Amino acid sequence: MQRLDNLHAPAKLNLFLHLVGKRDDGYHLVHSAMVLLDWHDTLHFELRAQRALSREDIGEPLPPDDLCMRAARALQAASGTSMGAHIQIKKSIPSCAGLGGGSSDAATTLIALNRLWNLNWPRKALQTLGLSLGADVPFFVGGRSAWVHGIGEKVHPVQLAPYTFVVIKPAAGASTQQVFGSQPLSIRPQTDTLLGLFDQQLVHGEAHPLRREFCRQVEQGWGHNDLQLAAQAVCPDITLALKLLHDRFGNSRLSGSGSAVFARSGVNSSCTVRSDLQWLDALPLGWLGKECVSLNTHPLCDWVAD
Repeated sequence: MQRLDNLHAPAKLNLFLHLVGKRDDGYHLVHSAMVLLDWHDTLHFELRAQRALSREDIGEPLPPDDLCMRAARALQAASGTSMGAHIQIKKSIPSCAGLGGGSSDAATTLIALNRLWNLNWPRKALQTLGLSLGADVPFFVGGRSAWVHGIGEKVHPVQLAPYTFVVIKPAAGASTQQVFGSQPLSIRPQTDTLLGLFDQQLVHGEAHPLRREFCRQVEQGWGHNDLQLAAQAVCPDITLALKLLHDRFGNSRLSGSGSAVFARSGVNSSCTVRSDLQWLDALPLGWLGKECVSLNTHPLCDWVAD
């Protein structure tokens, strides 16, 4: 039986996240720069006949109708394939963290089944289908660090320097629905020159001076997360995590809707783990702390044709 084993579904960080509008259907419009991390879930896929779909959890149990199963059913229905699959998932990325674990699992499922079922869908088609599953899925299918706007469907790859980040996840999570619904959120006017140029698609190519300047500013910590105060109200431990990182690295920020926070700990050139992070072992009970390296490309980026 044909199998695809040990496929990675990487986590992500929102280096900044600005709310710039709200649609009539309630979805918020965002500006964000997103990077992939070497923190990942691991998935295995085995071909099944007669459209049979099943899932096995290795370790942490998932809800019966998780994003992987929804992704598999969506691709199966949209493609009309007669094939199915058995999916095994080993979770490592925590849930309700703003690290995109579920969306990344869904993206890896779309990419893997596209290959296992010999569908040969191009990247754009998988991204369009992925948006129906979650706003972050198109980014993961895109496979590169990216400038993301709209509700997540507009993904423009950018080349960012490889960085090391220290990520802390408090024991409590912060669901996206809780954060968006906890208090009125401020909408930021779209007045920044660089963002305006990107949004109007006037800046093309990696070598454009304004594109390089945008990347430089993002790498240096430009921007905000407009969900941070709302997430702190939902999960007060976020405030402590932000302070722990800021005291040590001089910077800290929430990723997505939280509850994970991160700090830039340096430009990475060797992918080696720092030797002065023993303090992460002394975090409060139930907290997670991890040093991560940003990835230039998704491990399965070359599996999909542009």
